[in-house]
Amino acid sequence: MGEPALEVELRQADAIPLHVAFACEAGDVLAIFGPSGSGKTTILRSIAGLHQPPHGKVRVGGTVWSDTDAGIHVPPHQRAAGFVFQDYALFPHLTAIGNVAAAMSHRPRHERDVRARALLARVHLEEHAAKYPHQLSGGERQRVAIARALARDPAVLLLDEPFAAVDRRVRRRLQDEVDMLQRQTSTPLVLVTHDFEDVVRLATHLLLLDRGRQVAFGSLHEVASRPDLDFLREAAGLGSVLDARVIDADVRGGLATLAFDGGHLLVPRRGLAPGHTVRVRIPAREVVLASRAPGGLSLHNVLAGTVAAIHVGDGHDEAVVQVAIGPSFVLAEVTRDALGRLQLRPGCPVHVLVKSMSIEVRGAQNE
Repeated sequence: MGEPALEVELRQADAIPLHVAFACEAGDVLAIFGPSGSGKTTILRSIAGLHQPPHGKVRVGGTVWSDTDAGIHVPPHQRAAGFVFQDYALFPHLTAIGNVAAAMSHRPRHERDVRARALLARVHLEEHAAKYPHQLSGGERQRVAIARALARDPAVLLLDEPFAAVDRRVRRRLQDEVDMLQRQTSTPLVLVTHDFEDVVRLATHLLLLDRGRQVAFGSLHEVASRPDLDFLREAAGLGSVLDARVIDADVRGGLATLAFDGGHLLVPRRGLAPGHTVRVRIPAREVVLASRAPGGLSLHNVLAGTVAAIHVGDGHDEAVVQVAIGPSFVLAEVTRDALGRLQLRPGCPVHVLVKSMSIEVRGAQNE
């Protein structure tokens, strides 16, 4: 394996403390999740060169952008970083196409108009090229900002709370568009958010940040299925995240069958069709454990597994049980009383029970 597409190490102890280290491969979507004031935006600004921490290294595609020990600091305008700011930061006196073209100083002038129109078409805004920012909706302004970031031919794409200013319906549509764009490029994407739905929908990797401290970093599936992350439990609620494929859709029964690494799940059909790939989240509070397979129940999902780990956090009356189902993991929150009654311990067999209506399904895409 070659060098990561993005390597970052930052340390500072001033007003916004930071102590993080992570790396991304080409095509990865790294979500940085944490509360306001935890240093998420400072990380993006450090990658883009808009902030210089006392100690830091940023390497993109094998090129060093920052290294405080070596005295290297490439200025922002020389970094191939596409930055989508939280407030979009569009030039109010320029049209949509003018905003996109303004990011192409690295290209010959005769190429900029054609390239800008192609990028607006890519985000489905070709008919709005002549409009000014005040004539566009919040979602449309966000798409112009994404097109402008792509206009820099970025080696890394940085998104700072890109969906914060739109309602839930527009948010989900924009998530779909960002996902589609990411599937078409190998550019690593770093997404800052305080909404865990953005993480579930888009991320391949997750960095948890609390007051500048790196709580956890790894693949989304790995981090989301850890039973010991009390920080995530409090911030967003625990829930396993799985990638799955629709293999059957029963119109009469209103259910779709999903195949994941470890088994099958039945979920409400809701427009799903065979061949769709989806992201699934199973909230830990919605999972019931049984020592043997039950019968005569209305729920459809009974999965055989093995207890992999058990975590009881300080001050909690509940326990988090991590269950291995094949190579995948599902979390369940149960009482400490249930641990004793079921005699749960690592290595023992157990059945996972999940209501179809409790399973969250996001991002149906055709394979």
